[in-house]
Amino acid sequence: MHLSRRGLLRAGLATTAAAALGPAAAGCAVPRGSTGRNMTLWYWTGGLSEKVVATARNRFTDVELKPVQIGGYFRSKLLTTMAGRAAVPDITGLKGEDMASYLPNAGQFVDLRTLGADRFKDRYLPWKWEQGIAPDGRMVGFPIDTGPVVQYYRADVFDRAGLPAEPAEVAAQMSTWEKYFAAGEQLKKKIPGAYLLIDPLTVLSNAINQGTERFVDEDGHFIGDQKHVTEAWALALEARRRGLISNVVSGTPDSNAAMEQGRLPSQLNASWAAGDLKLAVPKTKGKWRVAQMPGGAANNGGSFLAITKACREPEQAFAIITWLLNADNQTRGFVDASLFPSTPASYEQKAMRDPDPFFGGQITIDVFGPAAEKIPVAYNSPYDFALQQPVYDELTKVHTLGKDPGQAWKDAMSKCRRIADHLGVS
Repeated sequence: MHLSRRGLLRAGLATTAAAALGPAAAGCAVPRGSTGRNMTLWYWTGGLSEKVVATARNRFTDVELKPVQIGGYFRSKLLTTMAGRAAVPDITGLKGEDMASYLPNAGQFVDLRTLGADRFKDRYLPWKWEQGIAPDGRMVGFPIDTGPVVQYYRADVFDRAGLPAEPAEVAAQMSTWEKYFAAGEQLKKKIPGAYLLIDPLTVLSNAINQGTERFVDEDGHFIGDQKHVTEAWALALEARRRGLISNVVSGTPDSNAAMEQGRLPSQLNASWAAGDLKLAVPKTKGKWRVAQMPGGAANNGGSFLAITKACREPEQAFAIITWLLNADNQTRGFVDASLFPSTPASYEQKAMRDPDPFFGGQITIDVFGPAAEKIPVAYNSPYDFALQQPVYDELTKVHTLGKDPGQAWKDAMSKCRRIADHLGVS
């Protein structure tokens, strides 16, 4: 379940944002949005609780709030609309994996600090709050959800394999990647045909996300050839060498069947993947549990709301945003759409602490909450996704095509350097 509704950015260079917003950022006329009376909100399916949005429409009667769910590749559609400077939404969602692309063009959005955002700062996870702030200090995005990564596992299968089945015991016995791999070897030995991991990218991406560095540093230097990436690459290859990775393609009927049959009893994925799991394998209800992932906390996904410069009533838009994303409504977002709150105050609310029947009556917030609070702060460059893609692609070739790992690494670095030169990354 590595790839999903909030999976990795598709192939392509990260220059789209700069190219699309460049003319407007250079000082063209203010883009045209809705009238002051009408206020348009763009988001994607599952990006906000539809119930909370519906309540907001009835609550804020000074304007006619028009929520619009945008299908397809949200980022491209938003950038294209903003570049055309017509029919631009007043309020828009910004996906977390795209956030770094928007920050260099912060001038196209209202600086939320000018509307009093700082008075809300203490109510949100510090690392999440910082992700919405541009290098020049302007605040572009107000936090929606987060994506703390955990281990989803089949307690019944682990028990049959002689592995611990209780969440606290699983977390303790599989606290490091090496211990997790050792458990995978035991699983494979006891239950032939069962695999711990669906693909090597699960290891590579999560291991990188457990650190504070990605592919480009704050000074604009390429660092994808350094220790934090090479060690994650080696870790993924080690999992493959030990025969812990399946040949099943994530998100397919085959992967769903493998999970249902207990042949893929462990999934390392974000909090929002709980909803995907429930949809994919409903017959396994009650058999899954949630534990802390090996190797430390990591984040995958989570988004923001922003106000564009097209908005004629930014104060009203800000009032709507802060209400939509307060602790009570973030709790509703978790219940309605598996959107894990960026507001720690939500974690103690009763609705967050209800036992989850799919997870055997486990109170999953006791795992998700601590994971969210321990996520390390990392610098995210607008070019990270473009420069990570060759590494991910080459690792996939190693796994699916049997490509030599050494050659694959050399090819990945060669491609990264060509992309870096194109992007102006030194």
